[in-house]
Amino acid sequence: MPIVNLSLQVLPLVPEEKVYPIVDKVIKYIKSTGVNFMVGPMETTMEGELDILLDIVKKAQKICEEEGANRVISIIKLDYRSSGVTMEEKIKNYIDK
Repeated sequence: MPIVNLSLQVLPLVPEEKVYPIVDKVIKYIKSTGVNFMVGPMETTMEGELDILLDIVKKAQKICEEEGANRVISIIKLDYRSSGVTMEEKIKNYIDK
């Protein structure tokens, strides 16, 4: 399976003061998986095999639920190319050297 990019934004529907702590737990989980990832101001982008990344999305939903969210809105963007696609190739021209 080719390498894909998947961006995930989770919006747990909880009181405002709980949103960031829950999102922090999701990001901590993503980091623990070992996939290449980049945190942005609105979403976290991951790089890897599609099935692995989708499993991470499922677990992210579960983390939000375990932390008290009865409802979670998730926005997912997927960049798939049969030959694979990396985050580096997409942003290399914009990184300060």
